[in-house]
Amino acid sequence: MDAPENDGGDADLSVGRPKDWAGGVPGVTAALRHSHAQMGVRRTALTLLRVNQKQGFDCPGCAWPEGADRHVAEFCENGAKAVAEEATTRRVTRAFFAAHDVDDLAARSDHWLGQRGRLTEPMVKRPGSRHYEPVSWDEAFGLAAAALNALDSPDEAVFYTSGRTSNEAAFAYQLFVRAFGTNNLPDCSNMCHESSGSALTETLGVGKGSVSLHDLHRADLLFVVGQNPGTNHPRMLTALERAKRNGARIVAVNPLPEAGLLRFKNPQRPGGLAGRGTALADRFLQIRLNGDLALFQALNRLLLEADAVDRAFIAEHTHGFAAFEEHVRALDWAEVLAATGLTRDEIEATAGDVRAARRIVVCWAMGLTQHRNSVATIREVVNFLLLRGNVGRPGAGVCPVRGHSNVQGDRTMGIVERPAPAFLDALGAEFGFAPPRAHGFDTVGAVRAMRDGRARVFVGMGGNFARATPDSAVTEAALRGCRLTVQVSTKLNRSHAVTGETALILPALGRTERDEQRTGPQFVSVEDSMGLVHASRGRLAPAGPDLRSEVAIVCGLARATLPGSSVDWSALQDDYDVIRDHVSRVVPGFADYNARVREPDGFALPHAPRDERRFPTATGKANFTANRLEVVHVPAGRLLLQTLRSHDQYNTTIYGMDDRYRGVKAGRRVVFVHPGDLADLGVADGATVDLVSEWTDGSERRAPAFRAVAYPTARGCAAAYFPETNVLVPLDSTAEISNTPTSKSVIVRLEPVSHSG
Repeated sequence: MDAPENDGGDADLSVGRPKDWAGGVPGVTAALRHSHAQMGVRRTALTLLRVNQKQGFDCPGCAWPEGADRHVAEFCENGAKAVAEEATTRRVTRAFFAAHDVDDLAARSDHWLGQRGRLTEPMVKRPGSRHYEPVSWDEAFGLAAAALNALDSPDEAVFYTSGRTSNEAAFAYQLFVRAFGTNNLPDCSNMCHESSGSALTETLGVGKGSVSLHDLHRADLLFVVGQNPGTNHPRMLTALERAKRNGARIVAVNPLPEAGLLRFKNPQRPGGLAGRGTALADRFLQIRLNGDLALFQALNRLLLEADAVDRAFIAEHTHGFAAFEEHVRALDWAEVLAATGLTRDEIEATAGDVRAARRIVVCWAMGLTQHRNSVATIREVVNFLLLRGNVGRPGAGVCPVRGHSNVQGDRTMGIVERPAPAFLDALGAEFGFAPPRAHGFDTVGAVRAMRDGRARVFVGMGGNFARATPDSAVTEAALRGCRLTVQVSTKLNRSHAVTGETALILPALGRTERDEQRTGPQFVSVEDSMGLVHASRGRLAPAGPDLRSEVAIVCGLARATLPGSSVDWSALQDDYDVIRDHVSRVVPGFADYNARVREPDGFALPHAPRDERRFPTATGKANFTANRLEVVHVPAGRLLLQTLRSHDQYNTTIYGMDDRYRGVKAGRRVVFVHPGDLADLGVADGATVDLVSEWTDGSERRAPAFRAVAYPTARGCAAAYFPETNVLVPLDSTAEISNTPTSKSVIVRLEPVSHSG
């Protein structure tokens, strides 16, 4: 089935009432409709029945874990869409590139580009040309090697990674980059959960979540904060439903009422398809944007005042309690209420839920991580859990819910711009070279370096860098200023149209496809959001004979660039067991990797706070922190905007133009605003407005032509989809410590657009 020639923009946009439940028959119908359109009926059945199965392949969507007992349909609606877009029968060939130059591609929508299908052969855009043309793999590797070796310093190259790269490809990639001589390894974590890692490393000693799926099922009380699992991690709803059936209470904390947290119709159960489903959230705290730090400080003060704390745990396992207690007891309730938009009664009732629960889990996503004070907020969440001993206890702990399917594994494998000295020591000893020690560029730093001419080559291992990053105009100009841009990709996206003087597209195998190397069939492995490592085996025939695996592409680049390397790159490419043997000697927790990953359920990585109540921090204990409360004061006539996903997208991939749960159809340029705020601003529901962001340095940025939608969000707040609104976030507006873009704290004004003349 051919994709439509164009998506028509937002001309047919319509808005209805938002849903108050998620899943059910509409979810199943949407998943099958999208899958059949992309793959056909037979291919859909063969493919979807292998998703997240023990002998199948890991979903290329989110990083939510699987339990030991798996449903025959162990996938969600958006997972099915992710698989369908990779296993599609649509193809992008040399004839397509002959018909569409880069200027034409740059003018197309993200949805249109993604619907073209799979990339099938290496392509090059040469200097002075506006068209991509075919190129052999050897010449492509030679072009990349020549550009890299012509740099004055290895630090003039940037090597980006998206979160879906396998453990094996990620380890080989970081090895190549460090053998080349730089730590410039930015990744998508820099833009999403870097704040989580920074806060958790400081307070608990491990920058990952501390809970298992079993812990969620056993919890007495679950907080789901700044997260929309109904769209972004739908299989999490099944875990929440099970926790509810086991007697848990759930507190949802969000500026928007999210359908999946209101009621869930589980499509894996007959009752979920035919009945009313399960009401999930027992309490909905409709908090103002950036009010989460104030909320958790208020809860902590109430717990201290009630002496509802675990004194024995605090004395034995924590540090800094006295300073924390003094700070929180001085909390100003007026500031709390102003920051949260909640009433004191709501907060005190929530504290009652906390006092009644022994086992508490706090889950969060980017609603907490993309503010200026995000690290402080997550440190306060840790304070909240430490107060009652809810770390290292079954059924309790921290649960940052990661997005991309192996973003956590990539970081474990060494995709990080600030590597630990111990990791570099082990890497150097294993491969017989001296890895660079200077810290490299994170994502924001990489854009700045390219903008300023300090970085001249960009290599992207997956992802869509041009659309994932903030300050779109600055980012695109930075990429266009490079001598060479290289995109290792499965599908077309905006980054292929935003090129350096020379540009390469290197087409890669997907998770769904067979990976045959010289020694035979290969499999890869991934780490889920809860630290479980398991195998992934593709079964489909590759989308084209010229595709190569990500491992093979990395090793090919390395052989061409580093002819005298001490690393046997051909051995790594020929047999991924060789890579895993190296990993077992370099990365803690991976001893006997090859045997353990072949177990049907894989294996769990060690986590000292969870497993032993041991905290590998600077103090040797879990650290309480005193976090200054800053209330965001929004000027009159302005709103505080958050960027978010629609239900028909995953990260920068746009599957369709609808947001079924929020009542939006056939368009994306909408801004959700409380009806009372629209009235106060004099903006009619349905009016067309420009979004203009305002910053403390006096600068402004504009995203034109959005439809104002009256929506039950928190007062004073607004929401709109990214990547369309990334243009509103300056490159230099980042979180303290983590340097994550502040995409959830954007002060905007709505400028009505006149239709006269």
